[in-house]
Amino acid sequence: MIKRLAVLLAVLALVAAACGGTSESDDETTTTAATTDDTTETTAAGGGDDGDGGGDAGQGSEGGTLAAVLSRGVLKCGVSGALPGFSETQPDGTATGFDADYCRAIAAAVLGDANAVEFRPLTAAERFDVLKAGEIDVLVRNTTYTQSRDASGEGGVNVDFAPTTYFDGQQLMGRSDRFSADSGPADVDGAILCTNAGTTTEKNITEWANIGGATIGLETVEQFPEALDKFVAGQCDLVTTDGSGLVANKVTKEREGAIQPGEWVVFPTAPISKEPLGPAFRQNDSEWGDIITWVVYATFIADEKGVTSANIDEMRDVDPEASRLFGGEGEVQTAMGLNADAFYQMVKQVGNYDEIFTANLVPLDIVREGTLNAPFNEGGMIYAPPAR
Repeated sequence: MIKRLAVLLAVLALVAAACGGTSESDDETTTTAATTDDTTETTAAGGGDDGDGGGDAGQGSEGGTLAAVLSRGVLKCGVSGALPGFSETQPDGTATGFDADYCRAIAAAVLGDANAVEFRPLTAAERFDVLKAGEIDVLVRNTTYTQSRDASGEGGVNVDFAPTTYFDGQQLMGRSDRFSADSGPADVDGAILCTNAGTTTEKNITEWANIGGATIGLETVEQFPEALDKFVAGQCDLVTTDGSGLVANKVTKEREGAIQPGEWVVFPTAPISKEPLGPAFRQNDSEWGDIITWVVYATFIADEKGVTSANIDEMRDVDPEASRLFGGEGEVQTAMGLNADAFYQMVKQVGNYDEIFTANLVPLDIVREGTLNAPFNEGGMIYAPPAR
């Protein structure tokens, strides 16, 4: 009996010891988790402050992209640098064009200085890797918003998009002695097409040709100007990319005297794909994403109200919404981490949507009227939610 009692007491002692050990382990785990959280938060903030743009830059309000840009005092903006009307790199390293002006608009809103931009020319193939690595703050490079690029899982590109700034569609361009505006898949059967790699263009043209029963040869290069050079040299029968890019290059060559008006033709009249183009930014940085989104929307709203860079001082209080948007009573910019007058500075220094469009694209015979890039109240899709 005594032996049995001794064994029972020993077992109870072991159970008690085990329970006590479990409690200490839980405490240690909790403490370790808390320490890890603190360390992670400190590291994120440090990454944002030094502005070195680590791969996970932009993961919170304390250490995200906004903090990095403010600390650095310069916006790093990825562009093409080689697309007439959208972004062309200048000898001094700056860029001109529609996309380049949206880089300036972001800089004006965030830093109060539209010229505080470091432009980074990028190929289509490298642009997303450079963005996700934190080497740039935002990508404004005639980039199409697609499901796979938005996807976060395996196989997705894992980036987020701001509202579309230019609604485009893919077309083809060839010599008018062989093709016309009415040409279709049957007319390109056996043709060699050139385009740049790493774009939706490759898949679109292959699908279009297959559906139409055409067999084509596809030759890809790093940059579209290389594809155009091959076309000019007769190494390709056709080039294909977004319609705006084809028209811009065609008009530029005509005005340079390199080709005769009408020598090249863009077809088909109805694009073969949807190409909504707009700024892209890293995922999981909602603070920065909200800012990029509302920079775009602010250019739309200013355009809708007729507020321009020339008249904003007189028109900034034209109605309650404009007053809020440009820093008056009820403004929301400070809640976003910006100065109250962020969008006033943006319009004053860069302009509204129509000003940006007109300055860069209208000279290349690219117009808004009758297209999806017209205002929503004129049959287009340029539309913004309320600023309130």
